[in-house]
Amino acid sequence: MTVMETPDAHGTLTAPDTLEIRRVLPAAPEQVWAWLTDSELRRKWLAAGEMTLVPGAEFEFVWRNDELTDPPGKRPEGADEEHRMTSRVIAADPPRSFSITWGTASNVTFTLAPRGEGTLLTIVHARLPDRASLLSVSAGWHAHLGVLVALIENRKPAPFWDTCARLKQDYDQRLP
Repeated sequence: MTVMETPDAHGTLTAPDTLEIRRVLPAAPEQVWAWLTDSELRRKWLAAGEMTLVPGAEFEFVWRNDELTDPPGKRPEGADEEHRMTSRVIAADPPRSFSITWGTASNVTFTLAPRGEGTLLTIVHARLPDRASLLSVSAGWHAHLGVLVALIENRKPAPFWDTCARLKQDYDQRLP
């Protein structure tokens, strides 16, 4: 396992507008695939939204981050209880990878590879339009993945909003 794959490793820039973050999850690729693509499972760590994995298919993510952890932590000023975003499937190769648009500004690719008895999940978020977006998605993916790892390991995740705020400061120091 490399440093980038440890449960709390920070994402890295692979290009000025591209973040890559990796986690080795203690679950088979098919189980991780379900956590990524099944709306009911995904809403527990990221966002709800029915998704048809056919290129061109449109779907909507619905975030309710206050519901991810108990307690949720202090929601930042200006953050709503619910956030919605329309995206589109770019490509899918179940249960190995899929790519989506992230709203209209960027793209995300999820890749799963067997790693021992677990799965290496690699998320590449590309075409981030500015530093504010880069900091937001870096801290967001990191915090959301922390919730996912905790759920898979059957333990209580840390308060989401507090974790996200701390990580945003960390990424502000780490990223150019």
